[in-house]
Amino acid sequence: MVPGPDDVESVAGLDAQEAARRLATEGPNELPRTRRAGWWSLVSGVAREPMFLLLVAASGVYFLLGDRTEAVVLAASIGVIVLITLRQERKSARALEALRDLSSPRALVVRDGQAKRIPGREVVRGDRLLLREGDRVPADARVVAATGLALDESLLTGESVPVRKRAVGDDERAPVEPGGDDLPWVYSGTLVCAGRGEALVIATGRHTALGRIGHALHAL
Repeated sequence: MVPGPDDVESVAGLDAQEAARRLATEGPNELPRTRRAGWWSLVSGVAREPMFLLLVAASGVYFLLGDRTEAVVLAASIGVIVLITLRQERKSARALEALRDLSSPRALVVRDGQAKRIPGREVVRGDRLLLREGDRVPADARVVAATGLALDESLLTGESVPVRKRAVGDDERAPVEPGGDDLPWVYSGTLVCAGRGEALVIATGRHTALGRIGHALHAL
């Protein structure tokens, strides 16, 4: 498909100066790095929860009434709650780190009219991506050319069957949610299983579908 009027820059790709300006303005193409909370901070957060305080109060009441068995049972349940919370927080932190690694692979782009490999964190909106089998997509993008292009989007959809991609139509400018065959959009972190294609980057970092998942995990 021939690029539309708003894709003129895609013919030769961005020049180095414009790419550097966009990188400085919009930030690197990676998920924000968050400071990992220490175990004491996690425990104190749990201790401020109303349900936790209620269990502590109930355990204290049972102890004062002389029912030590019930007091011990409630105290044990409190300990289990704290351990489960700590485990879940650690799992969420590891999941975020894994998403960060997937969101910034090396990318093959067109810069100054030449194809070159660059760090994924340096990909910017408007870059022209060259997608080949085995590549991991570095950012959300609009497909402008495709030959037998198929991607594994299980990271985002949970569906392990690869989905076909096609070039965008003239009336398709707004991206849709991942999943489904013959859509003209590719998403950060997904894997090219077959074919080849070219795509224009429309979103990077926290603005991608992968970035929204990372934000949701951080908010848990």
